[in-house]
Amino acid sequence: MYTYQKQNLYYAQVLPGIEEELSRELSWLGAEVIKSEFGLLTFTTDKAGLYRINLRSRLATRILAPLISFRCPDADKLYRATRTMEWRDFLRPNGSFAIVAHASDNEAITNSHFAALKLKDAICDHFRARVGRRPDVDKRDPDVIFHLHIKKERASISVDTSGGSLHRRGYRTQGVEAPMQETLAAAILAISEWDLETPLVDPMCGSGTLLSEALMLSCDIPSGYLRKNFGLMRLPNFNKKLWEAEREKAVKRIQPPEEGLIMGSDISKETVSAARENMANLPGGREIPIFQKDVRKLKIEEESVIICNPPYGIRLGDEEKMKVFYKEFGDFLKNECKGCTAYVYFGNRDLIGSIGLKASWKRPLMNGGLDGRLCKYEMY
Repeated sequence: MYTYQKQNLYYAQVLPGIEEELSRELSWLGAEVIKSEFGLLTFTTDKAGLYRINLRSRLATRILAPLISFRCPDADKLYRATRTMEWRDFLRPNGSFAIVAHASDNEAITNSHFAALKLKDAICDHFRARVGRRPDVDKRDPDVIFHLHIKKERASISVDTSGGSLHRRGYRTQGVEAPMQETLAAAILAISEWDLETPLVDPMCGSGTLLSEALMLSCDIPSGYLRKNFGLMRLPNFNKKLWEAEREKAVKRIQPPEEGLIMGSDISKETVSAARENMANLPGGREIPIFQKDVRKLKIEEESVIICNPPYGIRLGDEEKMKVFYKEFGDFLKNECKGCTAYVYFGNRDLIGSIGLKASWKRPLMNGGLDGRLCKYEMY
């Protein structure tokens, strides 16, 4: 038996900065969080809980199931310890796999890519010796993803039960420049503590990621609703009947959208079209109004919640124009949105001062390689 089977133990990867929110979500989904570190939560749950979390977690990036842990002083030991593993429990000879490796503080293995190659060799040699052929390595769309972690003289191997990042919900079929990651959008909604009753507006909606996540949250659409394949389906103890039962329960919870609860807009005709197409991929998404309009000319109801990811100089260039735009946006919030609360994500922290408003608080949140900030503004 593997570690996850013996101990019902799993790891949840998460965007740095939202560990607390994910911990609450995992507990709500039936898990017990044991340890929280920077970008990684260790938790226990039963098989149904594993299925439920992969289907419904809005914040986790991926869920890993630990397989083995062993002493690993050098590359030879890594190869010998893994060549004898029963890789056919997870992978077929005509299948494909990928390896994500991270090595640190090991005197003999100083390169993560080298560590991945040694594990790849062990897996391929295992198959050649037993069945006469080996599976392919496929970094783009593998059947199975293995994670190798080496710290000092200790190595551990896990299998990705999500089958790739959970932020890929499947609704964003039309893209725009520099879209917000889905898990970040879900995190912003969680941090805002939106009550699902107050009208929510995204006045610079881009491809509609924040709107889509708001729709999924308010209608209880499972985050994995559109995903067809999960890595857990490759586990040796996969229970198809239990999986289908958990999915059926999740789908039955879906509610129709409440009229007037969610609204979006953007100045670009192409962007509005992309947002509408993406929203249409979700149940009730066609009913969400998205207008083509300049944010500075919008009429927003009093006491609405405004959540947005405005354009910023890093992705659009010409920082001076961005500063002017942010100043005008700040004036709009102050003069036209009385009684509203705004949550504004700044991919470029240098623009925070340009908005001309005092933030109630600021939260560091990563978006891709950008060290952004989420700021809360209350308009009295």
